Amino acid sequence: SPAEQAGAAAAAARLLEPLLPEPLDHVLLQADLTAVAPGPLERPLADMLGVLADVESKGGATVYRFTPGSVRRALDAGQSAADLHAFLAARSRTPVPQPLAYLIDDVARRHGHLRVGAASAYVRCDDDAVLNEIMADKRAAGLGLRRLAPTVLAARTDPAGLLEGLRAMGFAPAAESAEGDVLIARADAHRTPPRTPPEPVPDGPPVPDDTLLAAAIRAVRAGDLAATAPRKPVGGEAAGAAPGELPRTTAADTLATLQAAVLTNETLWIGYVNAEGAASQRVIAPIRVEGGFVTAYDHTADEVRTYPLHRITGVAELAE
Repeated sequence: SPAEQAGAAAAAARLLEPLLPEPLDHVLLQADLTAVAPGPLERPLADMLGVLADVESKGGATVYRFTPGSVRRALDAGQSAADLHAFLAARSRTPVPQPLAYLIDDVARRHGHLRVGAASAYVRCDDDAVLNEIMADKRAAGLGLRRLAPTVLAARTDPAGLLEGLRAMGFAPAAESAEGDVLIARADAHRTPPRTPPEPVPDGPPVPDDTLLAAAIRAVRAGDLAATAPRKPVGGEAAGAAPGELPRTTAADTLATLQAAVLTNETLWIGYVNAEGAASQRVIAPIRVEGGFVTAYDHTADEVRTYPLHRITGVAELAE
């Protein structure tokens, strides 16, 4: 039972107590920046000495060595130079050596001269009055601002949140890069990413099916119709104009001819120049003319398309 186990442990402690040495409350400081513990130390003394010095050797007597790193470790734990001097003077049976006192004072003088912390963003301004206004504003409480210098504030929030918070307070902050340059926000240009060519087909391209063959035949016949369809002469030109030559009519004649073709459901032959400046001839059946555009069934493309009137060089009626 637990009670029996506790009684057995207490009995064992009573039997072993006369055989174990008494814990010591002191050490022996030496001039070579070491301390000798001639036996086991009391727990508070051992804990403090373990922070202030490094164990150099163990045995019947434990040797501790004081180094700049060990002294700095004690200072990092919250001890001051005065606390360390008082501790050593109270716990040493020998006088505190002068090299050890100098070591503690030298490390303490440089300890904390540089401060390191974490900050997600910062605000800097040459006018410290503006930063005073920000610090006094209750709306800045959620930003986690802290004054690092007269012209610098550190924040726990991220840069984007800090920008939004300051703008909500009525300021107009600008974002900075890691090099201190002002970041310029531009609209991203959406470009098609580079694409890799398809893997080659080992057995060659697939055999075209009936749908592909029918579309190819329609395209060939539509192109032949546009290139060879006879047309009526325009103005005073000859009826046998060279095939492929673009018709030339005035804007008024072009508009009148297209509007008449909408009413009579006639098919026209037009010359057209696209946005890249490439000229072509097409056979169209106009459906609607409005707003500077003509909507027509294009026999050349075999689909309904819309063309700007200012890109049509001329029109001609097809011959009977």
